[in-house]
Amino acid sequence: MAAYVYEGMFILDSNRYGKDPSGVSGKINALVEKLGGEILVSRMWAEQRLAYPIEGHRRGTYWLTYFRLDSSKMEELNYACNISDDMLRYLFIKQDPRLVDMLIAHAEGHEFAGDGDSEDTGSDESDDDEASSEDEEETVEAAD
Repeated sequence: MAAYVYEGMFILDSNRYGKDPSGVSGKINALVEKLGGEILVSRMWAEQRLAYPIEGHRRGTYWLTYFRLDSSKMEELNYACNISDDMLRYLFIKQDPRLVDMLIAHAEGHEFAGDGDSEDTGSDESDDDEASSEDEEETVEAAD
């Protein structure tokens, strides 16, 4: 079978994560690596109040992971996540190979080549002219 890149979003038990952050988050990496996968990026995304209680928990720690794994191993990963007491919810999404580099760079906090207006044109336009050109760009983007 082919190995694909997956995005995994986990809602972890905030109480357990608070007591042992590296242990709880390390279980995610350990599960993937145990199945022969490769962790590309793994980091905390947010800790916040849940929209609704899950198993009596009102807060959750959101953990974002990008990993490469053989598609035949996904069923085993789903089972392992289901029986884990540290994970309240999880979701896996198979990523388009054309987007993988950009998603990983964004998750690592790097700017991708196409992001932002970091080019210096060297012109001495006034702030009003810059604002109007930004508005025009937004209009064009919204029309697409």
